[in-house]
Amino acid sequence: MSVFGILRRQTFALAIILCAASAYLWPGLYIEWFGVKLTSFVGPSIQLIMFGMGTTLTAADFLRVAKAPWSVAVGAVLQFSVMPIAALGVAKVLGFQGELAAGMVLIGSVAGGMASNVIAYLAKANVALSVTMTCVSTLLSPFVTPFLMKTLAGAYVEIDTLRMMVEMFKIVVFPVVAGGLVRFALGRRYEAHKKGLDFALQAVAMFGICFSLVVCLAPNRDLLVQAGLLIFLSSVLHTAVGYSLGYWISRLLGRWLPIDERDARTVAIEVGMQNGGMAAALAVNVLQSSVAALPANAAAIWMNLSGSTLANYWSKRPPPTGRAASPRQPQEEEEGK
Repeated sequence: MSVFGILRRQTFALAIILCAASAYLWPGLYIEWFGVKLTSFVGPSIQLIMFGMGTTLTAADFLRVAKAPWSVAVGAVLQFSVMPIAALGVAKVLGFQGELAAGMVLIGSVAGGMASNVIAYLAKANVALSVTMTCVSTLLSPFVTPFLMKTLAGAYVEIDTLRMMVEMFKIVVFPVVAGGLVRFALGRRYEAHKKGLDFALQAVAMFGICFSLVVCLAPNRDLLVQAGLLIFLSSVLHTAVGYSLGYWISRLLGRWLPIDERDARTVAIEVGMQNGGMAAALAVNVLQSSVAALPANAAAIWMNLSGSTLANYWSKRPPPTGRAASPRQPQEEEEGK
């Protein structure tokens, strides 16, 4: 499993916690250097991560959609329905207003995060399906996310749908496509140096996400002092809804569709883990608000911690095989008698 495998050793989760603590204790280090606000580099850092993701994709990742259309479709629908609606509900329950509420909806409206692929591996879920679902939701997000933001967050802040769509193509689609083209152009040369290139891309990804975390947290230290626990609680509640509904809806649909236990676990992980880096970049570049990036920053911390815990739980309980793999099979056997 090569996609961002550095996370297996929990290095990423530890780095995120240390960076968050650093931004909280010494915020002045991360606000401005030589008269330039560091938040202006959030977009480019996420572009680098997306470029790295593009280099990991192969034709098989796209062909897999045809082999497992129902699992991919269910995951995409839940990703862009359960998560944004749950985010709005959490924002209302916790009394979030303005930019903070919009940021909460934003983290619920973006695509799945790349760390979900590693969590799927650790959980002994369907890694190939996870990679495909991340790719599909990422490519759909420039069309779906602006619509969701306009519909659900328009009451909190002004949403420029067209600008958000253009920005998402710049931050997400173009870098991913460029990364894929570079891999294709290098061909065998890429494969010959795959381990070294993968490690370099993993390091860039970890740095990019940690960088966006500290430069968005630092300017809002005072707000974190006042509402930090509520912001963190919002991530806990939001992620729990994603894991739970992603899993149980998939299991329910497995009575009629070819979605087994392993795939249901994969959908749960993919739905529950959002792309915090993408949300932070959109908050800064489109909403022009580091406050709106706070829910994304909190999610980046909690999703990796909770995902690792869930992976540890499921890894000790391997999904059943054979007749018990899917609730659909007993029904089919009964009908065949």
